[in-house]
Amino acid sequence: MKDISISVVSHGQMNLVGLLLHDLTQYCDALTFEVILTLNLDEPLAFVVDEFSFPLKIIHNPKPLGFAANHNQAFAQTTGRFFCVINPDIRLIGNPFPILQACLHDTAVGVVAPLILNEQGEMEDSARRFPTPLIILCKVFGRCKNGDYEINDQPLFPDWVGGMFMLFTRELFTMIGGFDDRYFLYYEDVDLCARLTLRGYKICLSPKSKVIHQAQRTSHRNLKYFKWHIVSMIRFFLSQPFRIIMSNRLAKYTCFLRKIR
Repeated sequence: MKDISISVVSHGQMNLVGLLLHDLTQYCDALTFEVILTLNLDEPLAFVVDEFSFPLKIIHNPKPLGFAANHNQAFAQTTGRFFCVINPDIRLIGNPFPILQACLHDTAVGVVAPLILNEQGEMEDSARRFPTPLIILCKVFGRCKNGDYEINDQPLFPDWVGGMFMLFTRELFTMIGGFDDRYFLYYEDVDLCARLTLRGYKICLSPKSKVIHQAQRTSHRNLKYFKWHIVSMIRFFLSQPFRIIMSNRLAKYTCFLRKIR
């Protein structure tokens, strides 16, 4: 059994995938890990599979699948004690895994993520509170510009972390049933964190583990991706996990108001 199984999905991003694989070779050689690379579109490899010191499995999709379906499909072929989802546009600046694995030694933690930096070294807003229609409107009209949490060097327990880099134990990912395939793109990470929260697990961001995100921001430029974003957002707002979490929080807030009166 490998220590970590890493799932990467390429959507015509082979050059980025090659950079990520070489980062893993450079920084993570002390680990025993495997990479499952899914080609969601037909594209040639930009490297030789045997040039890497770790096992590299290639999945060729006959037709494109969504984020959730691709990573669930990859997980079915893994052997690692930990399962990691990484976007192709992630760059490593060191070995992020030991610190993240240590966080998962706390069995109350369901998923852990590193601190995400942009290419200028600035923190990205990858740890957030669960979205609501009011929060979305606030962001659309530019009224909610600050991050949801203050981040220092201590572990943070937000509502959810971004799906560009997530680490789970194998047992936990199996128990939660993986990502929800009904989300084709976007909000899979929010939904999974919501389901973990309802099971009593904590979502963790570990700021001492850092990676770079060369964000593509496709939904900002492509109407098709923007539509997927809107559809996924509506699906989440109509989902049972969202309704239960919001109902629980409303009940706690109501109880708090009664106590201070």
